[in-house]
Amino acid sequence: MRVCRSLTRGAVTWSSLTLVALLATQPAGAQGFDLSSLDIFGLFTSREQPPAPSAAALPYALSFDLGDAADAKSLTGKLQDASLLYRLRQDPPPDGETLARRVAADINPLIDALWSQGYFNAELAIAIDGVALRPGEEPGAALVRRAEAYRARGVVPITVRVAPGPVFALRNVAVLEQGVGAPAIADAQKVSRLKPGDPALSASLRAGRAALVDHLRNQSRPLAKVVDLRPVVDHATRSMDVTYVVEPGPIAGFGEVSIGDTDEIPAPVVRSFIYLEPGDPYSPKAIADTRKSIATLPAVGGVRIREATALDAAGNLPIFVEVTERPKRLLGFSARYSTIDGPQVKTYWEHRNLFGGAERLRLEADVFFTPRIDGTKIKEVGDFEETDLGGRFTVSFLKPALGGSRFDWLLDATGTRERVGTTRYGGYTARYANLTSAIRRRFTDTFSVQAGIEVERGQSSDVLGQVDYTLVGIPLALRYDSTDSQLDPTRGIRTTASVTPYPSFLGSSVGIFQAKAQASAYYALDEDARYVLAGRIGLGSISGASLDEIPATRRFYAGGGGSVRGYAYRTLSPLGPLNQLTGGRSLFEASVEARIKITNTIGVVPFFDAGMAFDSAVPNFKQQMQYAAGLGLRYYTGIGPIRLDVAAPLNPRKGDKPVAVYISIGQAF
Repeated sequence: MRVCRSLTRGAVTWSSLTLVALLATQPAGAQGFDLSSLDIFGLFTSREQPPAPSAAALPYALSFDLGDAADAKSLTGKLQDASLLYRLRQDPPPDGETLARRVAADINPLIDALWSQGYFNAELAIAIDGVALRPGEEPGAALVRRAEAYRARGVVPITVRVAPGPVFALRNVAVLEQGVGAPAIADAQKVSRLKPGDPALSASLRAGRAALVDHLRNQSRPLAKVVDLRPVVDHATRSMDVTYVVEPGPIAGFGEVSIGDTDEIPAPVVRSFIYLEPGDPYSPKAIADTRKSIATLPAVGGVRIREATALDAAGNLPIFVEVTERPKRLLGFSARYSTIDGPQVKTYWEHRNLFGGAERLRLEADVFFTPRIDGTKIKEVGDFEETDLGGRFTVSFLKPALGGSRFDWLLDATGTRERVGTTRYGGYTARYANLTSAIRRRFTDTFSVQAGIEVERGQSSDVLGQVDYTLVGIPLALRYDSTDSQLDPTRGIRTTASVTPYPSFLGSSVGIFQAKAQASAYYALDEDARYVLAGRIGLGSISGASLDEIPATRRFYAGGGGSVRGYAYRTLSPLGPLNQLTGGRSLFEASVEARIKITNTIGVVPFFDAGMAFDSAVPNFKQQMQYAAGLGLRYYTGIGPIRLDVAAPLNPRKGDKPVAVYISIGQAF
């Protein structure tokens, strides 16, 4: 191994082993958190006044002089983070000797900070009122005397002078594998994402080490590790060669999955949401999917999955799962205002472990103003009518993992009074009560099917007349979701489909057959998912009865933020008498988006939407479709993107507004 030349002429020699220690002990992205390093309205920066001079202490003012360095501001911040003098600047030492020792203690951390940024030829000195201390020197009497000269007279001036020099670049990146078997890493540069010419930053080397381990673990090598990092700095060429020494470890599968602490959640319930089987190939993604699957239990607050440090006798890796329980009871309240629906208030209560088997019971009540669809408006208090208020009360119950199996029981009951539509296009009023009971079978964490029985009784009224109805049906549904996020998917497919026959022989007053399906797909063009193509298609059909026999609540409508943006909510449908909305017996919707991240937090999304509801039982594309296009802005947060979409109809109808604005959390689909 070659030894690095000295950092400065005449100074102590620093070997490549020093850099290895620096890289090995500093975690990725780690920096000491110091409130004084934050620049909040200028209160905690170098503009802060030092303590007043006194006979009992030596306060000092610290400054950093980096000359004409191109990245002086950024590098100054790194040096401040590493500097003991900077962190203790409001705690003056009692005498000059203590201050001199504090100055000497700053030398090595500052050198490490410079090296971490690739400045291996940097020259460094710390001066007290002109008397300098350099790497390898001991603080002498002159330094102490110069500091003591300021006792009770003034603030001691201390300057950190740095000539950074050039940033060294990576030259060669290699991997040395220990153990037997075929090479596990064919292209070290590609896997580590380190390229010749990149700055030789310690953060980049740590990221490369993590990328190598991730690559090996994705090959079903759970015990893979980097056992040594050997950087060699060549000062003559201002470059660095890096060799990673790795132990790939054996290819292994999953071993026994043990359930540890589960608070008051039964262990068999937790186990039913684990789809790992002994012998399945080891995969970090499978671990992440298991954590996400268990977390879908409403009673679960946190999931910890530990991997064994050694393989079992069969050559598999045992897994240990522990969960923590969320607070059992939840009481909430919310209020919102919509330009379409008006004001709405909601209150809800939930119990997440009702009978000790992770059962969830949720009660929810909504009260809202319903938009008038007869052309009149509320201008004063006396204009208010009882029908201007709508409401919805919902009870939902979930019993997961029946008998420890992968079957769940779902029970939902809803009572609703609503009025849906617009003044221009009309709409419908409805009152109904619905009760649905279903059994869901989970096959994997991505695929499930369910079947049940549904009973609904109600009344709807619109331009086609009044329908008093009873529906008794057998809903069948499936769900497939392989996406990587609920609010911001970048990869995978999401599909839901349902068919429900409501035959007369079961008691339905009108025999109909309803089918609905929606599918969306997401494709990332790059590994970091900064460029994502997304598409969605939705279909619906009702057959077995004429349009005026079908309750208005069951007919299809398009338009709005989750459908065809740019058009008012549920205004895309066939028009009946007086050009009023009637809804349709079929539906077609489609959307495409290009999700482009400009920075880590800001993105833009051009999009195109199309859709319409049709009076036929299957979409009739001979009828006019409505189209819209627009541009969205995304602000990415820890919980999901905040969405702002501006959409314009491309073939607007008379009365349609030129643009519509939508704001929400999460992507449009």
